[in-house]
Amino acid sequence: MTQLMRTKKSENIWKAQKDKNDHPCIWMQAGVAKKKNCNNFYDCTNCKYDDSMAKMAKAGKHISWQEALRNRDSTDRTCRHALTNRTENKICPMNYNCQRCDFDQYFEDILSPKTGHSMVVMKDVKGFDIADGYYFHDGHTWASIDSGGLIRIGLDDFSFKVLGGPDAFDLPLTGQELNKDKVGWGLKRKENLADILSPVNGVITEVNNNIRKSPDLSKNHPYGDGWLFTIHNSDIKGAVKNLMADNDSMEWLGEEVTTLESMIEKVTGPLSADGGLLKADVYGNLPTLGWHNLTRTFLRT
Repeated sequence: MTQLMRTKKSENIWKAQKDKNDHPCIWMQAGVAKKKNCNNFYDCTNCKYDDSMAKMAKAGKHISWQEALRNRDSTDRTCRHALTNRTENKICPMNYNCQRCDFDQYFEDILSPKTGHSMVVMKDVKGFDIADGYYFHDGHTWASIDSGGLIRIGLDDFSFKVLGGPDAFDLPLTGQELNKDKVGWGLKRKENLADILSPVNGVITEVNNNIRKSPDLSKNHPYGDGWLFTIHNSDIKGAVKNLMADNDSMEWLGEEVTTLESMIEKVTGPLSADGGLLKADVYGNLPTLGWHNLTRTFLRT
């Protein structure tokens, strides 16, 4: 399947889910709550709403979501992960005893973290891609919340198009603690090195080993398979609170492109009347811009 086909398929899936419900809570899907979207990234074990609803069910004020689903016909007992739009349609084989379900454990531990970006939708800002629904740091790193509550980290499309494809990354180790706005890892291109600021606080839970083997993967798929690592932070909402998202991130990226265009014009003269689309490897095509000048301006290091 070509990248274009994958992107189109992902966009269609995303639109279909938008038509249903963005992030439906299992209590609503079971029919216990009238209308409730998940606002805790499907981290049910640390969800105040889930805890409150479970306590009321135990007190007899309403039935649990598990009991509500057990009352359905056996052919309509859909897996909770399918009901919340996180996996394809699947019948529950364990009568909603999730703690005894091998698939449930496999999904939470393996599949969910690996498929956090299957529905990413791109927006274009003057020839640069920006992922819808992601959070952005002004050092051109991004953070995205995975199902289950992990934070996935990567570098944006702009940084790779400006600096070009990396030869290697100096990535942190699993268990290492990162601090927001502090240098967390590095990027290397030939003799040039660049320090990169962490967008959030947290502890590394997994590093993308595919990036170590094929650094270009990050440049080719910066918001998908080119992710760098995942982080755990017990306060997810607080971790991304001061990052940019949606219109703010698009406006910021537009300003960054304007700054880049101004830097280029000082070296090459005026750009084309329509602004044109910048080449994929700005530094490689215009090394006189200076590696340190570019990293200082855009990576803020």
